[in-house]
Amino acid sequence: MIPYPNIDPEIVKIGPFAVRWYGMMYLMGFASSYLLVRYQIKKKGISLGKDFVESLYSYLILGLLIGARLGYVIFYNLSYYIQHPLDIFAVWHGGMSFHGGLIGSVIAGILFCRKLKVDIWQIADIVIVTAPIGLGLGRLGNFINGELYGRVTDVPWAMIFPTGGPLPRHPSQLYEFFLEGVVLFSVLWILKNKGFRTGILSSLFIIFYGVFRFFVEFFREPDVQVGFILGVFTMGQILSAAMVFLGLGIIYLRKAV
Repeated sequence: MIPYPNIDPEIVKIGPFAVRWYGMMYLMGFASSYLLVRYQIKKKGISLGKDFVESLYSYLILGLLIGARLGYVIFYNLSYYIQHPLDIFAVWHGGMSFHGGLIGSVIAGILFCRKLKVDIWQIADIVIVTAPIGLGLGRLGNFINGELYGRVTDVPWAMIFPTGGPLPRHPSQLYEFFLEGVVLFSVLWILKNKGFRTGILSSLFIIFYGVFRFFVEFFREPDVQVGFILGVFTMGQILSAAMVFLGLGIIYLRKAV
């Protein structure tokens, strides 16, 4: 067993205000994505206007945050929020869904691209290859917070998390950091210049993320208010399986164009 590092979730605190590692990870993820998107657009020689990327990210960030919150409400705790609707706005209590955030950012991106009459698929492919950076950093933030830990296990690298009871558990946040962050970014960054039809890179992101997340969910503790579905699968696996089928469908449609 490996001791859990117990890193203070707060980097610095001044009075009631605190800068937390989790928020810093989000900020670093957005900043890295923004810079790499600008780099790709410049390298490809695409003319999109002076403030295009800044405006795009305003839409994407807003869509992601709204979608992530509503996704958690709908997918993971709908019955509770129907009874306590005002708690939907209590984001400081936690509760964000990747799948909801993806849906929200996709809707926001589509609206933005239609507004400016630019190729949605081209922009999606440029942005999506940078998304794993934020995903990976977000999982590190979960690890530092000691949340979203794994199931009880006896593997040599198991850890006892502060809020996970006395038994050692899989550090599943680190599995996700590696697969959904490091591996997924490396694969997409290598493939981005292979000359695929627009939309294929976005589809590959959806498929690979779905596969990686489906796999890691076997080691991650299911949300207590949801538990297992059909006695075996988690909500994360159901949503991730849907992503894989969606990605395959998009590839079929894009190749048929």
